[in-house]
Amino acid sequence: MSFQNYWLFLPACFALNMAFGPNNVLSLSNGARDGMRYSVLAAFGRLLAFAAMIAISGLGLGALLLASETLFTLLKFGGAAYLVWLGIKLFRSAPIELAAASDKIQASLEAPADKLRRLARQEFLVAAGNPKAILIFTAFFPQFVDRSAYATSFIVLGATFLLLELIAIAIYAAIGARLGTFTNAAGRLRWFNRVSGTLMIGFGLLLALLRRPAS
Repeated sequence: MSFQNYWLFLPACFALNMAFGPNNVLSLSNGARDGMRYSVLAAFGRLLAFAAMIAISGLGLGALLLASETLFTLLKFGGAAYLVWLGIKLFRSAPIELAAASDKIQASLEAPADKLRRLARQEFLVAAGNPKAILIFTAFFPQFVDRSAYATSFIVLGATFLLLELIAIAIYAAIGARLGTFTNAAGRLRWFNRVSGTLMIGFGLLLALLRRPAS
């Protein structure tokens, strides 16, 4: 891959990484509720899903997935349903300050490792259930791939995407953690949960309306 193509790829790719989507809403919400460290570590679940998608697209299976109306529809509605469910859960979640005593005890009993696994699983499922990611890797990456060194250039593009995604994750997590300092009061935190949940439900509905690219 020429350096000229690579330097064109970088800003375009980072714009995709920074796009305000469901996974970045999760990073923002997790950062506000649990702090930047938890938010960034949990997002490695997202990176794992994206790495698998990049490998699938690099092998040519991504195009097959997008070409199959049945598979595309199943993935689309499965992902949309999960986003709506997660949004409702976020919307209805009570701030810790307003939780019942038993809920406080239960929250305190969740080990940090268990919480991290739960958040990472959410990140993985949100990323894996979004066919738009496959579309990015299948339609966007080939524009910058060197046909004479296909495997190497695809790996370089994939690694760059994941690195830039990690930077975007850290930015959203930091913003969320900063917002968390202003939402310590129970009422404000409740509204933050409702806004995050509403956004997640909206992303789910938009995903349900996503059309399969014409073959």
